[in-house]
Amino acid sequence: MKLYAKTIPQTLPDWATIITQIADLIEIEINDEHPDFQSLLEELETEIEPGIFGVKAENLCSRLGFDLSNPNLYQLVEQAQNLTSEIATHPDYRQLLNLGYTPDLNIADAQTALTYLQCELERNQEPSI
Repeated sequence: MKLYAKTIPQTLPDWATIITQIADLIEIEINDEHPDFQSLLEELETEIEPGIFGVKAENLCSRLGFDLSNPNLYQLVEQAQNLTSEIATHPDYRQLLNLGYTPDLNIADAQTALTYLQCELERNQEPSI
């Protein structure tokens, strides 16, 4: 699991690792199968909606001392493009395709939609003449 934060504490738990750190964005990889992380989740679990239990991201980040980042849309689109590329080349995905997986919409459709969105964002950021 990944989290994106503006600030983090000096020391992280052993189940959290900084992946990238750019000026105002820190990408943290969380080993969500680590027993210490699982016990933290159990401790923070609350009823989010009637009958639905879980952990709110803001509660988790508050406990960890993270200031959550709200990446801009352009950053999110870039991340999504990277993820769809990883999915398209992942062996498990390729195996599903070889076994006859043929959804109405596929990874290429998602990549196209993201490219259109990125173009629109770039077009709207250009100064008007």
